[in-house]
Amino acid sequence: MMSAINLVKLPTYQESEQAKSSSRVLAKYIANGRLQLSIKADDSQEELILPNYAIDLLLNVLTEMAKGNAITLMPIHAELTTQEAAELLNVSRPHLVSLLEKGEIPFHKIGSHRRVLAKDIIEYKKNLRTNRLQALNELTTLSQTLGMGYE
Repeated sequence: MMSAINLVKLPTYQESEQAKSSSRVLAKYIANGRLQLSIKADDSQEELILPNYAIDLLLNVLTEMAKGNAITLMPIHAELTTQEAAELLNVSRPHLVSLLEKGEIPFHKIGSHRRVLAKDIIEYKKNLRTNRLQALNELTTLSQTLGMGYE
């Protein structure tokens, strides 16, 4: 199954406000791409240096929490059920299964159950977005060429 850290809990108002404040402070200090934090607990204190990727991820988490959104972290290699994959794409499970059977998204079976890698769903979603944007740009260009009044 999916080995995601799934926190399906909306942040409280207080947590959203704390996240908003923390994201502003964090954003101020990440300009140099390196962040060193001092962690204090009881009588001990340690220094922590976060990699750039972790800094970006933390800032994104705080930003979403500040908006009142729940967050889900998932490793790219996570194996998803068809239901989980469909939810990530925001489509029905039967539609996802048809995409799998057409070969548009790779999958494998465990017994009679289909499994999809999160990276394949993310890649499909990215390609879908790129294709939609390209079609929209072509339509915009065509409408301008034909003088349809959309400028």
